Amino acid sequence: MTMIDLRPFYRTINQFDRLAGTVAAGGPAYDIVASDESHFAVSLAVPGFAREELEASVEDGVLSVRGTPKEEDAGQTTFLHRGIPRGSFERRFRLAEHVEVTGASLENGVLRVELAREVPESKKPRVIGIASGAEPAKAA
Repeated sequence: MTMIDLRPFYRTINQFDRLAGTVAAGGPAYDIVASDESHFAVSLAVPGFAREELEASVEDGVLSVRGTPKEEDAGQTTFLHRGIPRGSFERRFRLAEHVEVTGASLENGVLRVELAREVPESKKPRVIGIASGAEPAKAA
């Protein structure tokens, strides 16, 4: 009978478990979705968080989303397993130039922050006509 020593693989599995724990502890998972050329949304998975426990703010072009769960009464609930993360978190997103937050909503454990790119008319590209001969062209 042939024996295979799997001990070298245990070290790899343990390192992967630590990495997965580090990634999970970094904050909630999120998606960034573009609905068209100038409208976007950031959706964060925040299971178990109430609206009052979440805060979204923008400062110096950085969108910050924070979650601070309320203190639970330790005597009321006994957890046999706790797999839903309920710790405090903060996620930051650097916004591109001319991107503004237009709203936020919480539904089914997903916080959705709406964004819109609103470029001022003075910054938008403009077409300049090209004339032929001695007549100057006019800007469109």
